[in-house]
Amino acid sequence: MIADFQNWTNHSQARIETFLESRLPGADCVPVRLHKAMRYAVLGGGKRVRPLLSFAAGELASADIERVTVVAAAVELIHAYSLVHDDLPCMDDDVLRRGKSTCHIEFDEATALLTGDSLQTLAFEILAEKCLSDDPRTQLDMVAQLALASGSRGMAGGQAFDLDSVGKTLSLPELEFMHIHKTGALIRAAVMLGARCGSQLNEEQLTRLDHFAKCVGLAFQVVDDLLDAEATTATLGKTAGKDAENNKPTYVSILGIIQARELAEKLQHDAYEALDGFGEAAMRLRQVTDFIIKRKF
Repeated sequence: MIADFQNWTNHSQARIETFLESRLPGADCVPVRLHKAMRYAVLGGGKRVRPLLSFAAGELASADIERVTVVAAAVELIHAYSLVHDDLPCMDDDVLRRGKSTCHIEFDEATALLTGDSLQTLAFEILAEKCLSDDPRTQLDMVAQLALASGSRGMAGGQAFDLDSVGKTLSLPELEFMHIHKTGALIRAAVMLGARCGSQLNEEQLTRLDHFAKCVGLAFQVVDDLLDAEATTATLGKTAGKDAENNKPTYVSILGIIQARELAEKLQHDAYEALDGFGEAAMRLRQVTDFIIKRKF
């Protein structure tokens, strides 16, 4: 085990980058433009927070690292597809992502649409082709869990709610409902899939782990809203102040900066509490939680 968290993070990010690079079609593979766009959208950027959560949950469950790498990559491919589609003119209409032009600006809208579609299907392709559990039923459940987290009752549904909320005033419970789906569903899947690659956790442990993931997912969004309000475009690598400009409801617009920070800290505390009983096995999950809460970009 790598003791230092920064070294572990660097190692984990390098592992997932290498795996994704090997599984994405080559840039010279026909259709060349589409495959170049897929590699452009996925490689060489991002903090890989969701894979880090998968790896950390895998450590908690003593999972085989090769198995966890597959589920971590699948979740990251779903995340990358969602960013490509979210940036399209028909959605958030953004021109900057991870410090470079968004996919539809670098290529074109049709290619960006097909890029998202292709990344989504590649995620399920790699989930299906590798043995991720000694129990085939568990692996089928894992595939179903990622599908649920990605679709209309998860991330896509949350995005639909987000688009419908522009210009409206939401209550705090309504905002939480939106982000449990839009942001939280995929983060919860990252944690639960990583854990299910390992030793069988009992129902009470799985429930606590899922609650941890729910708290972390919401905390991630609160911090994201704070960064959008306070950080610069150069620091973020994406257009800062976009939410306010588009009149979107956020934790900052509803609570203000001070109360939003307090909420992030409360969610961090609740996440820690959910891990009580796991002992040292949950060390890495606690560290990734700190990384999410304290990130500056």
